[in-house]
Amino acid sequence: MERMNRKVVMVAVDESQESLYALSWAIDHLFPEPMTPQDPHEVAPGTTALVILHVQPPVHNHIHSVGPAVCAIPSLIESVKQAQEETSREVLSKALLICEEKGVRAETVLVEGDAKEMLCQTAEQMNADVLVVGSRRLGALKRAFLGSVSDHCAHHASCPVLIVKPPKASTS
Repeated sequence: MERMNRKVVMVAVDESQESLYALSWAIDHLFPEPMTPQDPHEVAPGTTALVILHVQPPVHNHIHSVGPAVCAIPSLIESVKQAQEETSREVLSKALLICEEKGVRAETVLVEGDAKEMLCQTAEQMNADVLVVGSRRLGALKRAFLGSVSDHCAHHASCPVLIVKPPKASTS
């Protein structure tokens, strides 16, 4: 993607409602006016481009050893790949629907790898001005065991990172 004197807002999305909330929040707060150039693929210089990024985990994360050997049946691997591709299409479709409803055009990017690393790497490669990620509000124990994608990005991304927390549930 050519820079063309424009700002690039990259929003990471996954299967979680928190990431879709972060996308919606970013559109509402960073894109106050709908984009309306004549050509839907044209982005005027000086405007802000929205890039929606989804990271698909590598298939080898789903192959486990069974006893002394590794069980990697080709048909199983292909099934896992197809399921991941379908999930990725669904995630990006939901994200694009949110953009369409709010009158904002977006470019989608799909990469494969570890989410923490790929978010930072892709943001750097695309010269993102800001990386927006959602927060799942993991507790300290879960965060210690699972790691926090948003925390990793905040410390390792080459651009500013905006972590969008979901609204607190009302206690009525």
